[in-house]
Amino acid sequence: MNSSFFDLLRWDGTTGRGVYAVAGVLLFALKHNIDRFVASFAFHRPWSVFNYYLLPSGAEGVASLSAEDARFYSTLLAIALPFITVGVQLTVRRLRDAGLPVWLALLFFAPFVNLLVFVALAVVPPRVDPSKRPPFRPWAGPSFLDRLVPDHPVGSAAAGVAVTVALAVPAAVLGSSVLANYGWGLFVGIPFCLGLCSVLVYGYHRGRGLGACLAVSTLSVAFLGFALAALAVEGLICIAMAAPIGVVLATLGGVLGYAIQRRPGGARRDAPALMLALALVMPALMGAEAHDPAPAPRTAVRTAVEIDAPPDRVWRNVVSFSELPEPDSWLFRTGIAYPVRAEITGEGAGAVRRCVFSTGAFVEPIEVWDAPRLLKFSVTEQPPAMKELALYATPDPPHLDHYLVSEGGQFLLTPLPGGRTRLEGTTWYRHRIWPAEYWQVWSDAIIHRIHLRVLGHVKRLSEGAASRASS
Repeated sequence: MNSSFFDLLRWDGTTGRGVYAVAGVLLFALKHNIDRFVASFAFHRPWSVFNYYLLPSGAEGVASLSAEDARFYSTLLAIALPFITVGVQLTVRRLRDAGLPVWLALLFFAPFVNLLVFVALAVVPPRVDPSKRPPFRPWAGPSFLDRLVPDHPVGSAAAGVAVTVALAVPAAVLGSSVLANYGWGLFVGIPFCLGLCSVLVYGYHRGRGLGACLAVSTLSVAFLGFALAALAVEGLICIAMAAPIGVVLATLGGVLGYAIQRRPGGARRDAPALMLALALVMPALMGAEAHDPAPAPRTAVRTAVEIDAPPDRVWRNVVSFSELPEPDSWLFRTGIAYPVRAEITGEGAGAVRRCVFSTGAFVEPIEVWDAPRLLKFSVTEQPPAMKELALYATPDPPHLDHYLVSEGGQFLLTPLPGGRTRLEGTTWYRHRIWPAEYWQVWSDAIIHRIHLRVLGHVKRLSEGAASRASS
């Protein structure tokens, strides 16, 4: 009997009836609870074990499913693929252990009959004492990975990076461009799996050292970023922003891969099954995220400056202001949108302010006009958040449009002693990129720099006017 969990994820060898029964029950329990979670939280419908054998009310076949039902069952099918793979593997190994024809594994796909087959295989004794049976070898020649992965350290490292990046690029394109979902699967799942699988390929022939494994996992993320930029899937700035979380997660995956490949026969035995399982699971997770994304949190960014001018003079430069000089900040020179000038049509609540940025204009209807104390506005239109830097072709990823959404803002003027003013700018926004806590660090920092550019300009205008008035 096999002693390792990963031994169950193989087509060769045998599985005893006890392990088969326990593994089957645990896998069904895990899958059923995942299905219940997806059905409840993503599709808002109940789910029980009987639903596996029943079509929705009113449906006579797959072709007659409604669009909503088709999406629901397609999602469950995507989730089921890795479980089906493992279930068939276990059944084949148990049939071999019981001395029965392997083709009976086809009954795994027959409703109701598969339950009877499972019970039968859980009790049928082995045909031969496992301790006396020679190991099963379905293929005496080298496997695909045996032929693909060189034994040399440099060659195996190159193969680990190349194979995993080739698999990760379509997954990244699926998440970002096809599903337009910048979620946990894209920014957490892919880099972790990239680091794990690249190290498994690297250590396929023999165990490698920890430092070398971590170097390979980091290189895999770097080459994925280069590939996405070269294919004009993402721009250089967005790749640079995602690099820190990608490197950390790839490193964690690399540590796990290192531990697996250090076991005797670990990578050679476990790499194919693990890579296949991850290749099936990741698209399913990204699809579930895209179907019912989590609500984006609302965040406020506040920035304040003190101005040597009275509030009424500052107010005039808050409502609208003249052209700002070209930015000297490296951040805005990378393509991040920056404010250029502000214009206003009308006066009082209901007036429309236009804050013109380098990529277009924010349209800001005034909600509160309390001169010279508070100017509060909503945002009904906004331009792209940035112009992407590219290697040769300018990418147009979905996240440039309405993934970081400004909902409103305000300027609060507080009089200070000596005819001075404290000017505080606030922006309320949401972003649909996950993990929110990580990307909020970037968005808060960028919005804060935008605030400083506007408030600094208002400060210079107001203090210059105050100086001229006093002279």
